[in-house]
Amino acid sequence: MELEIHRPEGIRLQKVLASAGVGSRRKCEDVIEAGRVKVNGDVVSQLGVRIDPDEVVIEVDGKRICVDMSNVTVVINKPAGVVSTMSDPQGRPALDQFVNEFDERLFHVGRLDAETTGVLLLTNNGDLANRLAHPTHGVSKVYVAKVEGMVPKSLCTTLRAGVDLEDGPVRVTDCVVLDTSKGYSLVQVELHEGRNRIVRRMFATAGYPVVELVRTQFGPIRLGTLSPGEVRVLGREDVGALMNVAGL
Repeated sequence: MELEIHRPEGIRLQKVLASAGVGSRRKCEDVIEAGRVKVNGDVVSQLGVRIDPDEVVIEVDGKRICVDMSNVTVVINKPAGVVSTMSDPQGRPALDQFVNEFDERLFHVGRLDAETTGVLLLTNNGDLANRLAHPTHGVSKVYVAKVEGMVPKSLCTTLRAGVDLEDGPVRVTDCVVLDTSKGYSLVQVELHEGRNRIVRRMFATAGYPVVELVRTQFGPIRLGTLSPGEVRVLGREDVGALMNVAGL
């Protein structure tokens, strides 16, 4: 084999794909021969290629595939009143109650304040957790805020331009007023920062205190139909998408 990714002592590509849940070994062979698989950015359409799964990036139909079976990543719809720690010395409800079925030691990726609900990721992949939470990677987060008052259309212009907080300015990359009625407004914002209570502080500074706040999306992972307290184990495509945004 002349391919740079070929390792004579490695694992056959179709076996790696099958182990990652792409399909049966035979189906994976068909997927390879159809030119639907890329390894390190190059199409691999011939059978017999052996690889080291730890040193390559594999994509099927343009979607990255996670092949590390030892890593577990889950998404939880964090309920209100739960602190973003695995246990709490003050006895407040914490995250451990939702993931005690897992043998792996899971870490939460960033935090949501106790009263904010919605998407919170937990994983035993330390590199993934650190990169997703680190501000240099600027992973997008989407929130829907219920705020006091009937917000004007100009609010989104203000938030896109940026508001000054005590620890520095913040600006959103997207903003939509979803509803205004009965003295409250629903506003959806997207931003790429994760400073403490940043969404609440941003709206308060703009003159519209937050009454309720839910994070509906973290990177490519959406809240969807998850009920409060419900946990979903992410599939390999979801984990691969998270690895992409984390630069892994």
